[in-house]
Amino acid sequence: MRFLLSLILLISLMVSAQKQENYKSEVWVSDNEDGTYTNPILYADYSDPDVVRVGDDYYMTASSFNAAPGLPILHSKDMINWKLINYALPVQVPEETFAVPQHGNGVWAPSIRSHNNELYIYWGDPDHGIYMVKTDDPFGNWEEPVLVMEGKGLIDPSPLWDDDGKAYLVHAYAGSRRGVKSLVTVNKMNAEGTKVLDAGRHVFDGHDDHPTVEGTKFYKRNGYYYIFAPAGGVSTGWQLVLRSKNIYGPYEEKVVLEQGSTDINGPHQGAWVETPEGEDWFYHFQDLEAYGRIVHLQPMSWENDWPVMGEDKDGNGIGEPVKTYKKPDVGKDYPIVTPVESTKFEGDSLGLQWQWHANPDVVWHAKLPGDDHLRLFSIKTQEDYKNLWMTPNLLLQKFPAPNFTATTKLSLFPQEADKGKRTGIIVMGMDYATLTLTHDKDGFIIKQTQAIAAIDGEEEVTVEEKRIDSNEAVFRVEVSAPDAMCQFSYSENGKKFRKIGEPFKAQPGKWIGAKVGLFSVSTKEAKRGGYADVEYFSITE
Repeated sequence: MRFLLSLILLISLMVSAQKQENYKSEVWVSDNEDGTYTNPILYADYSDPDVVRVGDDYYMTASSFNAAPGLPILHSKDMINWKLINYALPVQVPEETFAVPQHGNGVWAPSIRSHNNELYIYWGDPDHGIYMVKTDDPFGNWEEPVLVMEGKGLIDPSPLWDDDGKAYLVHAYAGSRRGVKSLVTVNKMNAEGTKVLDAGRHVFDGHDDHPTVEGTKFYKRNGYYYIFAPAGGVSTGWQLVLRSKNIYGPYEEKVVLEQGSTDINGPHQGAWVETPEGEDWFYHFQDLEAYGRIVHLQPMSWENDWPVMGEDKDGNGIGEPVKTYKKPDVGKDYPIVTPVESTKFEGDSLGLQWQWHANPDVVWHAKLPGDDHLRLFSIKTQEDYKNLWMTPNLLLQKFPAPNFTATTKLSLFPQEADKGKRTGIIVMGMDYATLTLTHDKDGFIIKQTQAIAAIDGEEEVTVEEKRIDSNEAVFRVEVSAPDAMCQFSYSENGKKFRKIGEPFKAQPGKWIGAKVGLFSVSTKEAKRGGYADVEYFSITE
């Protein structure tokens, strides 16, 4: 029932989003409007991206780990300009497990494929197994998840429906759960793609030359079976490609993309896409710590049935990432569009840019028709509260660019409580910092706080505090490259801003980049009730 209710809410959110005109970010646009693009195409944490073409439409999904909704669905017509259109997973499963934050768990490295006029997404949950969802309308309903293969440490799955109709699944292993990694295994599946049929056969062992081989993607071309598989680690690795005339091997190997002389560290793990005009392209990520795993696009071609990615600048036979390049030839020009960041909370639902820290409870917020604000209720913190690291009702979005400013206007209504309610803006990661609006019996207070080593349970401390004359304020945080340094400021009139507290260096979360967003909480001891109203949340230069 909860999955169904969440699906209904997500559909409402998605329909509202589709009504918006094309959004153009103020802080990052890859399209240079001169027939070229500049990497990254998405300067946001769409980690482990996979892309599929259906006709002249392109669909992307990415890892979402513990955030809800999960499995973002992005759409593009030209491979450069992307719009966030939906989520395939309204709530994380198992639902009760993800009712509390499960940092670093959940949806790992999905694969999206088109088969029989439907889109399929497979992903590995390292603690539960390999799941699949599918749909015949990526803008609409996605079916409930199916557990295709139960087990610990099964990750990075990718399906292949062969020419004879037989189905297979390739996957890797999480050493943290299974005790072994750097192995690639192929399983038989039923034709429907809903269940594996055997224990699988190992087809590649990367322990000798390609440690941490994972992120597998299955393809077939010119009679060869290909497994695209990154190796060498998230931030420092390379893109490996395996090929064989037999699905079970033996597989030849070739490194096809590496950092080389560029500043693009660890260029790997993504998607091969072919345009209707016959061009080949490869999407991959780059890990930038607090900024997450941002998405790049490389030109690709084929030589002797091996993919050639990027540009081979030193002649060693291995491609290196390009920075600026000619846009893909898709037959026509399309307008610039980027994922939405800013909102005035008009309409009936949250924007698609927002995700909760765990599966949401319907009483965490209200977005009523006709009310041009978001109401966040003052939810009491968890029983063993130490800081906000394990608080589920954090409403967050990805860092969208190397440099940006997030500004929000909010009001706190404690109702019957004379202390204990607080709301504000937060930069969330393994360390976090907030600008908090709270109260006591004498009035309202602004506090700039930090929780260093929040992941380890360290307490949140106040760096600086100021009393203000009302329950309303405008909060701002400026984020600056290259180290994601954050400076908080506030205004009582929305015009003159005053810096408060100390600069804070944003830190990544567990397998994700830092996020920015909102919170509204209450101490366990405070009287019930209370809420915060948020008028807008803007991302600007």
